[in-house]
Amino acid sequence: MEHKARPLNKKFWTPGVMVMLVFMAAGAVSIIARFTGGIGYVTNLSDARPWGLWVGVDVATGVALAAGGFTTAALAHIFGRHNYESITRPALLTAVLGYTFVVLGLLVDIGRSWAIWKPMFNWNTNSVLFEVAMCVMVYLTVLYIEFFPIVAEQFKDRVNLPGILSVFNNLVDSILKRGDAFVGKIMWIFIILGVVLSCMHQSSLGSLMLVAPTKLHPLWYTPMLPLLFLTSAFAVGYPMVVFETTLATSSFKLDGEMNILTPLTRITVFLLGMYMFLKIGDMIYRGTYIYLLQGTYQTNSFIVEVLFGVMVPWVLLLFKRIRQSRTGIFIAASMIIGGVILNRINVFIVGYKSPLSESGYFPAPGEIFVTLGLIATLMFIYRCVVTCLPVLQAPEEVSS
Repeated sequence: MEHKARPLNKKFWTPGVMVMLVFMAAGAVSIIARFTGGIGYVTNLSDARPWGLWVGVDVATGVALAAGGFTTAALAHIFGRHNYESITRPALLTAVLGYTFVVLGLLVDIGRSWAIWKPMFNWNTNSVLFEVAMCVMVYLTVLYIEFFPIVAEQFKDRVNLPGILSVFNNLVDSILKRGDAFVGKIMWIFIILGVVLSCMHQSSLGSLMLVAPTKLHPLWYTPMLPLLFLTSAFAVGYPMVVFETTLATSSFKLDGEMNILTPLTRITVFLLGMYMFLKIGDMIYRGTYIYLLQGTYQTNSFIVEVLFGVMVPWVLLLFKRIRQSRTGIFIAASMIIGGVILNRINVFIVGYKSPLSESGYFPAPGEIFVTLGLIATLMFIYRCVVTCLPVLQAPEEVSS
């Protein structure tokens, strides 16, 4: 049965939400400590280890896992597969929150957070990091514009501001209607722009590490790193949609949408297979497979990444029985997501080591609490948004 996207009338304050609040509070305390005591007060970073968990997870992984937004938009709107429209809104919301999460992580990580706006006016066109910064900034703006029609759909003709603000009801309603109409006419521009920008900065994140041939382990250092980052983002886009949709529909007791998710996994077989072919082929071509049996924590992490994050889920999705099983595709999607997370951690943390540094790195409790707090905040806002705005497909609920 087809259902319309609508706000969910579900109990909000569940035990899970209360757990989120605990992590959010711990993260808030750590962030306050970071800005009052300095970045060295809450981290194990040093001159030899200038970045750690916040860059490897909050930024690099956050960008990769938000890929479901542009891959779903491309599938539904550019390639004309309109039967996937029902998953574009939750994928868009995940992308909006994911990139907002990236920006918040950067604000905590960079030493001078108040100067984050400077790339807009001080252009260094020879810097890959400049290109990443500009693309992420513009793409986040594009995502908010793409999300505007969802807000307008919920509140136009229903604006009811409290107290003295009620005199602005007509003005706000007019802005919502005119803005919705205008954005609707040029939405195709933002969709195409979003896909292009995403492809640019997904690959550029890999380009960042090309300047560190003596610091990045040979298993990950390759001239193909930008292409591998891009293809891994393609590969994880639809599994992220499967993962998010399965969790949301299970949590809110909605239709599992297997008629949409099963075809997505068939596309994932091709995209993940392409990434696997490039990654393993590059390793064989460069001869770096000789490191696999060294037994170090770096080589072991690479084996886990490729075996359980790429090869095993790819084989699982070859079976029709797995693709038609809600549990099966969720497990496969979770493994792919875990593989991409581990890949970004491996490239930016595990595989990175300055040859002049003997000290290792492990995240301090403050770093861990900030990351967990930001993730909990993202999940909390997601629940707030789907409760208030028409994002998820749900049957109309009749008040008793």
